[in-house]
Amino acid sequence: MPIELDHVFVCANVGAPEGERLVDLRFQEGSPNTHPGQGTANRRFFFSDTTIELLWVSDAEEAQRQPAYRTQLWQRWSERRMGASPFGIIARPVDPTAPLDKFPGWEYRPDWLPKGLVVHVGDAAVEEPMWVYMDFLTRPQRQVTHPNGSRDITGIALETPVPLASPAAQLFLQNQVLAQQRGAEHLLIIELDHGLRGQSADLRPDLPLVLRY
Repeated sequence: MPIELDHVFVCANVGAPEGERLVDLRFQEGSPNTHPGQGTANRRFFFSDTTIELLWVSDAEEAQRQPAYRTQLWQRWSERRMGASPFGIIARPVDPTAPLDKFPGWEYRPDWLPKGLVVHVGDAAVEEPMWVYMDFLTRPQRQVTHPNGSRDITGIALETPVPLASPAAQLFLQNQVLAQQRGAEHLLIIELDHGLRGQSADLRPDLPLVLRY
């Protein structure tokens, strides 16, 4: 099942005020989004064919109702400082016309998704990122240049204090959607444009995120 990165999310405080760090680094913010029935909302920063999403729980009651609760979004957000991975890694097919192999997870049909479409969520412990496969997504045809010159995500690496043991994690690693390295804390390292400008920004402690651009 050849897959590639579509977008990532990082759990943030309500309203994602942490996004101002990205704005200060001269990343252009895109349109926000909400997820009715799931109880989440986001701020988004678009790149040519990928996106960084800052996600928070906007309605705790909705987030703790099924089927949304099974996604562990509530736990990832509310327990992000207590060992839960605050990340989601979302992939799309490399070839949308290729037949779908069975994804190692379950089918999620949220209210915000049009009828007939399914989100595939990996079966994994909350200490791992949320692994998501959306077979209906295609590579966007966007021409994006941020004020700081950045255009696209060219690599992501995940530092994690636990091994990535789930079948979904192995699928993502085998497809080189991301690289893994052991660390003392949950951290996402995002490379932009192959690090062309030789700049780096560590957004901790606001966000467990390092940008290399």
